[in-house]
Amino acid sequence: MTADRFRVGVHTSIAGGLPKAIESAVARGCDGLQIFARNPRGWTARALELDEVCAFREAREQADLWPLAIHSVYLINLAAQDPVILERSRQAFREEVERGLLLGADYLVVHPGNPVTAPAEVGIRTAVESIREATRGLDLAGLTILLENTAGQGSSIGCHFEQLADMLAMLDGPPVGVCLDTAHTLAAGYDIATEKGLKATARLIERAFGFERIKLIHCNDSKAPCGARVDRHQHIGEGHIGAEAFRRLTHTLKFRRVPFILETPIDEAHDDVWNINRLRELASN
Repeated sequence: MTADRFRVGVHTSIAGGLPKAIESAVARGCDGLQIFARNPRGWTARALELDEVCAFREAREQADLWPLAIHSVYLINLAAQDPVILERSRQAFREEVERGLLLGADYLVVHPGNPVTAPAEVGIRTAVESIREATRGLDLAGLTILLENTAGQGSSIGCHFEQLADMLAMLDGPPVGVCLDTAHTLAAGYDIATEKGLKATARLIERAFGFERIKLIHCNDSKAPCGARVDRHQHIGEGHIGAEAFRRLTHTLKFRRVPFILETPIDEAHDDVWNINRLRELASN
């Protein structure tokens, strides 16, 4: 399936079982959704029962939701230089791939990782090998791994488009693309908040890896200003990117053709439905 229209979804919870995530997405009026396929803050994961998997896939088919993205657990560090953490990360990521295949996911999103004190180029090579090892012998059958650009906190890799391009160039085996996070993009120093900056950023994307590699957009405003290198999500139009910038972005065909997944906060001021409606309003006017 392709994005035949502007498509918006949110990250939904799997609390109470995987099918609950589908119910939640439908209740919010989503076109697609993103989930964690396991506890995102632990190394161990419960086994998925066949009945739960079948119920999830059937519910998704009935709801006609696309895409289904799985976000990898936070502990995974594909660029780790500590051998214990690296081995755990590679094993956990392989489990994520296997779960993605079992659930019929379209995309598996992962942060490139953090080599800590090692140079970025070492981290890039380590992350590439991690993905190779985690997918070795598997038929991904429609599941595409998406490298998510980062805000650049600490020594994490993936905040520069050229780093993502290097990884994509090295990964000639499994299907791999890019998940572009708007808040991370701004925080990393790409000024998508202004008309001039958005055009410049689009040129840099085209030069680095091309828009055809962007398969998903994590659409979030940012509590942090441009270049702050801090990952802080905000409601659509309420942060340093701003409403007009999201209007421009959603009216730019190269971005608009890609499905949008919101990871915005839920608080007393606004919830998922408010953010979905806000983005759709900006995209339609």
